[in-house]
Amino acid sequence: MLKNSRLGTVAEIALIVLISAAAGIFWNRTQLADAWRGEPAQRIEAAPQAEALPMPIGLAQVKEMHDAGQAVLVDARGLDSFIKEHISGAIPLPVDEARNHPASLLHAMIPVDSIIIAYCNGFSCPDSMNLGKLLIKAGYSSVFTFEGGLPEWRDAGYPVAGNER
Repeated sequence: MLKNSRLGTVAEIALIVLISAAAGIFWNRTQLADAWRGEPAQRIEAAPQAEALPMPIGLAQVKEMHDAGQAVLVDARGLDSFIKEHISGAIPLPVDEARNHPASLLHAMIPVDSIIIAYCNGFSCPDSMNLGKLLIKAGYSSVFTFEGGLPEWRDAGYPVAGNER
């Protein structure tokens, strides 16, 4: 009895493989016929390259790099917000102004080999991500976004500067 059930299972597997092979040959029949005649396969257009995005970075890493002076912190918010309050040592570069600056002017402001951490008003604010994309397009290769932004930094008790201190 056991021998018959094994034989039946093997027969079912063989039938499934045979049907699958026939379906694959039928589905790809034109490409197989072209290959059999020695004709080159049709070229498939490459998908457009995905836009380069800045890497997210967490509070602990931002604090460590800030304290060691290893990164340039860039505030993507408007100048009024920056003047009111910002992470100590950060420089202002509102995303709207960055859109209007040529890459050469950005390179004069921030050396191209710098590690850049862009931030804004936290998780609901897209400005740091948008600024990061602009900086990557301008030729910067080490660009990060601090998604928690100023609110997470301030809530952790880390140093801030500005008029509302």
